[in-house]
Amino acid sequence: MPVAIHTTESSRSLITRPTGAPVVVVLGGISASRDARSWWPAIVGHKRAVDTRGFRVVGMDWLDGGEGRDGRPLRAISTHDQADALAAVLDEHEVQSLHAIVGASYGGMVALAFADRYPTRVEHVVAISAPARAHPMSTALRSIQRRIVELGLETGRGRDALAIARGLAMTTYRSAEEFGERFAESRDPRAERCSVENYLKHHGGKFVDVMSPARFLALSHSADAHSVDPTRIATRATFVAARGDTIVPIAQMDELAARWAGTSRLIELPARTGHDAFLAEPELIGPVLYDSLNEPAFT
Repeated sequence: MPVAIHTTESSRSLITRPTGAPVVVVLGGISASRDARSWWPAIVGHKRAVDTRGFRVVGMDWLDGGEGRDGRPLRAISTHDQADALAAVLDEHEVQSLHAIVGASYGGMVALAFADRYPTRVEHVVAISAPARAHPMSTALRSIQRRIVELGLETGRGRDALAIARGLAMTTYRSAEEFGERFAESRDPRAERCSVENYLKHHGGKFVDVMSPARFLALSHSADAHSVDPTRIATRATFVAARGDTIVPIAQMDELAARWAGTSRLIELPARTGHDAFLAEPELIGPVLYDSLNEPAFT
């Protein structure tokens, strides 16, 4: 008989039952919530790759530094700050050690920071499209997004600017291959917008419903400031890279695996969507996560 899933929630975390099962932390991108089943439904849940019948799944909401009167963050937040917050969440739920942390994108950076700061509390790190430090091109792209948002705040149109910045971000989260296939039709000169423009506008509008300018600025800066030294971290690790990832090129993930002090492996996904493959192509990432969480320790 399937195990009923209940939850215990605080202001920043959520943990599923069954009580006593191995604990897996699941962390996503900057817009992910503490309920991994809501933003990753194809991966986390009943009979999914991260099966809530056999694992207690912990998620948390990101710290963001608060918001000042000018709409900007009050203080900087690092990925190590997020790792400390995760440790506090685990203490709150009386969880001493983790079977694994699964982190994708920004969540993968936090997973690396947690392994750096709390190596004895986690057996296995699964970092998906998450580097030891931000690539300069990724920082360049995010800095333009932040400038758009800052200009919006200065002119009283912070939300509009955030929507535009998110549209720009979507062009980096997805691959040129996918856009070429998905939006290949020629533009009708009579139409106000072509389909790719409508796509970007739609995602920008969705983003401002869950994200404030201050929160975005804080988390964007946090991603660019992220840094760990792989040669000092001995936790067992699985690194996952996606073909066509603009934000975290495969070469960066290869370097991370090569410099990692502990036992590690690198898995390259033959993705067509780039950085967002962990969301857009569950048929690729699902088997990797299932094997990582259920197989014996690799050597």
